[in-house]
Amino acid sequence: MPTKVIQQKNLRHFFQESVHQALKNQHLQAQEYTIVYLVNLLTAFSRSENLFEAEPSGSPALKPLAGFYNDAINAQSDFERDVALQRMGDVSLFIAGIFSQSLRNKLVDIDYYVNMGGNAYACLADIKQRKLNGAALGDIFSELSGKFVGFVDVLGEVGEGLQTPGDTGLLRLYEVWLRTGSKRAQNQLRKQGLQVSMDQGFLNKRH
Repeated sequence: MPTKVIQQKNLRHFFQESVHQALKNQHLQAQEYTIVYLVNLLTAFSRSENLFEAEPSGSPALKPLAGFYNDAINAQSDFERDVALQRMGDVSLFIAGIFSQSLRNKLVDIDYYVNMGGNAYACLADIKQRKLNGAALGDIFSELSGKFVGFVDVLGEVGEGLQTPGDTGLLRLYEVWLRTGSKRAQNQLRKQGLQVSMDQGFLNKRH
């Protein structure tokens, strides 16, 4: 019989544990639905195609936050407006939390992302809470807005835990392995105590 990995966790569970631990370390309280939202956000954006958008040339690029704002105010429907606002909040939170170090030499710094993201979630909270069937989502967006900086810190801690000594994120290594089957990426993941299976979306963590 081949050696079995004792504990197998999919990527979502990996983030779930990381977020719960980071919340505890940051002494930040959050309702369970908001925690689920954060975990889903990390899981979705672990794939670059969910974070970046294709330019006319076909190459992927990170859409400026002002672009999402423009989409929201020029939306042809409430649905399109809400999607744009949510996208602005999500991208702001993810970039400010996971990639805050990369903002140092940019035209805009982390405070820009905090302001834009917090305001986007606040608008969504107000919109949803005025609807009879939107109270639950409204509460989530309200908490994301009110504790935006705290959640940036939480994602920042999660991001620190995903860094290898060579400053190459485990998420990037995992994506490279998924896309190419790279043995190098697989070996680097193993060195960090993570065994990748052939079932996409799964990480096996050895303790």
